[in-house]
Amino acid sequence: MTQPLASLRKSLACAYPAAAAETIALGAPALDRRLGGGILRAALHEAYAETAADAPAATGFALALARRALAGAEKPLLWVRQEALTAESGAPYPPGLADIGIDPAAVAFIRVRDAKEALQAGLEAGRCATVGATLIELFGEARAYDLTTSRRLALAAAAAGAPIFVTRIAASPTPSAAASRWLVRAAPSRALAANAPGSAAFAIFLLRQRGGAAGQEQHEWRVEWNRDPGAFEDRTFDASSLSGPVASLPVGGASGESAPQRAGRKFG
Repeated sequence: MTQPLASLRKSLACAYPAAAAETIALGAPALDRRLGGGILRAALHEAYAETAADAPAATGFALALARRALAGAEKPLLWVRQEALTAESGAPYPPGLADIGIDPAAVAFIRVRDAKEALQAGLEAGRCATVGATLIELFGEARAYDLTTSRRLALAAAAAGAPIFVTRIAASPTPSAAASRWLVRAAPSRALAANAPGSAAFAIFLLRQRGGAAGQEQHEWRVEWNRDPGAFEDRTFDASSLSGPVASLPVGGASGESAPQRAGRKFG
């Protein structure tokens, strides 16, 4: 559902549990081993798309992480998005959310004009333990997202005990307080029976991990999202079995005809 920021402030009753070092496993064994069990739950995480063409991949990856964070919790996802992203990569698509494993009815969606408004709304939501996860989508360099702002978001996530995910679309990584930072690109999917489009596939590179040696191994993981268990799976791709350069995403819908053509299959 879509809520104005003023309504959101009134509807969220905030509480502040103690921060914990609990992790969220991604489900892919090799990747989880590299992460020491997973990403920190009560922390800020970033997903970068170098170009607008990879925006659906970065958003899909962040939503899948949010799905992992929400597993077993009867709490909503709050999704804040800049208006400019609708023209670039399509509008949020409820059947696509369901295909990831997120109940569209459990998503509070806020559309804002600029990065400053997106960050303010995300900060207010991220401070509340009644929110299971927060996703903030930013387009372009978004100068409002500086080191100070990222620290506020990280502190909010730590205080509330729930993750905040920031996707940076068509932007370059900058210093921040994120516990992990990922570069995400669309990857070829493996064809299903009758050459049907395969599951959402991602090429991900860990640029930073707090306390880790991210970026030193120069290693890229290829993973697919398995909707049924709600987990990522390690994949070694066989070029002869590919259905095309596909990263399935929950965007586009009837109003998303401008979504990048490389996203060959839409959820739903």
